[in-house]
Amino acid sequence: MPHEAQRKLYCENIQIQHPDGGKVKDKKKKLPFLENGIAQIALVVKDLDETVKKYHEVFGIGPWHFYTYEKPFVKEMTYKGEDTDCSVRIALSYFGPMRIELIEVKEGDSVYEDFIKEHGYGVQHLGLLVEDMRMAVRQAAEAGYTVIQDGSGFGPDGDGHYAYLDTEDEFGVTFELIERPARRHPPEKIYP
Repeated sequence: MPHEAQRKLYCENIQIQHPDGGKVKDKKKKLPFLENGIAQIALVVKDLDETVKKYHEVFGIGPWHFYTYEKPFVKEMTYKGEDTDCSVRIALSYFGPMRIELIEVKEGDSVYEDFIKEHGYGVQHLGLLVEDMRMAVRQAAEAGYTVIQDGSGFGPDGDGHYAYLDTEDEFGVTFELIERPARRHPPEKIYP
């Protein structure tokens, strides 16, 4: 019997023909979310402006694009299955091909606040790009992973969707599914 973590990563059985003798084997289809690698690493920080400044001074990372994720900027938000209106400031940049997201909690219940209470500040989630959020959430649910927080409609065209899966206990980190908007609103500010 596979290890519990491996078992949960499988979402459906597929019957395949064995090449020698026509024997049928069971093969499990794995969740596809990591096939394209990790697109984003996100840290919860105490002071967004100071942290951005430090990353720029020490590592040369920038420019940083700042946004406030709250309603009405994010049209729909849920936390543990209920409508919510949390507010966070974020700053986005890249180091190499990897997007880095820094998050400062302003108010409201959220996965970020939960993380701070349990761990303090630090790496809170890894972001995984998906093309179809509904299908990705369905695949995750079929594999036993629930959405603990999500938000949608943050692109200028009402697109864009993020969903945090309840994976921290099993994998040591929360996985965020990200369906990026086709385009972004202009940032509130850019540093430097």
